[in-house]
Amino acid sequence: MAPAVLELAGVRVSYAATDALDVPALEVREGEVLAVIGPNGSGKSTLLRVLGLLERPTRGTVSFRGRVVDAAGALAARRRMAVVFQQPLLADMTVAGNATLGLSFRGVTADECESRLGRWLERLNIAPLRDQRARTLSGGEAQRVALARALVLEPDVLLLDEPFSGLDEPSRAALLPDLAAILRADRVTTVLVSHDRGEALALADRVAVLMGGRILQLDETARVFHAPVSEEVARFVGVETLVTGRVLSREAGLTVVDVAGRKLEIAAAARPGEEVRLGIRPEDVTLMLPTETIPLSSARNQLGGTIARVVPSTPGTRVVVDVGFPLVATVTARSVADLGLAEGVTITAVFKASAAHLVGPRSLVAGSARPP
Repeated sequence: MAPAVLELAGVRVSYAATDALDVPALEVREGEVLAVIGPNGSGKSTLLRVLGLLERPTRGTVSFRGRVVDAAGALAARRRMAVVFQQPLLADMTVAGNATLGLSFRGVTADECESRLGRWLERLNIAPLRDQRARTLSGGEAQRVALARALVLEPDVLLLDEPFSGLDEPSRAALLPDLAAILRADRVTTVLVSHDRGEALALADRVAVLMGGRILQLDETARVFHAPVSEEVARFVGVETLVTGRVLSREAGLTVVDVAGRKLEIAAAARPGEEVRLGIRPEDVTLMLPTETIPLSSARNQLGGTIARVVPSTPGTRVVVDVGFPLVATVTARSVADLGLAEGVTITAVFKASAAHLVGPRSLVAGSARPP
């Protein structure tokens, strides 16, 4: 495990006797991208300010490279970090002038400034804009300049505060993979704060889900999205089908669960007789016409049902199928047309045993499937 660059211990931030943030422990490891996601008002920006030494916690400590940061050492540690905000906040200068502004403050030589500038303008695909004034840039171009200004400093920690939320979708779609490639190639220690699940999936090695000022789950990205520890986390990370069932049997690595009279096979351990809560992500569900032949190698769960609702959305269309309980699938607009998906149409919903996972405590109070 990589060493911690930043570490919080017993941190609380209180405003008017109300805790806005309560984090007993948190590490940001060398070379990782840690995404902090949560709804608006969950405390994400407060956490980022504490990690960036821009706000002192009411209680607890912040350590930088193994040393607790006090008031006397905060400025020196802060100079080894760089922050990119939602708005680029560029000066009325050229792209080159903005990108090297931090280097000028740090007394870096002209030759070194030029070397770093050229490298980062190229990597962020804005080299042709070098002599252009900042006020003439598009939103996506301006945010690339803001990133260049941060990365040219070669910071120990890069802090990203909702850096894509002010961009239009084409600019966001173009910038996200470029930044992901840079962070992976250079192993830049990064904390990303976002309410957007897609950004965390694209960039993060680990994800912390923050709600009500508390971290409800912190784990590798895939585990947070595919094995949320609670129903609250599951709903936030996009698990739309949440149902209660009773375990019928367990054999050869598969558990059979009765949900509203339908037998589901899941690749999770549970004891016969237990009542469990299951979650299924919509992108893990495939829809097929009843007349189609399902390959033998395909998913084990094949449930016939009737389409209850079709809701166009981005990036896919949301289809709710009544299979005895509401099962949500996300499909492309092309699939909607090709399959003739509409309310009342009979359809087969297919998903793998590994797509369904246990959510929350293993022993639950009896309940029934709830509509999404």
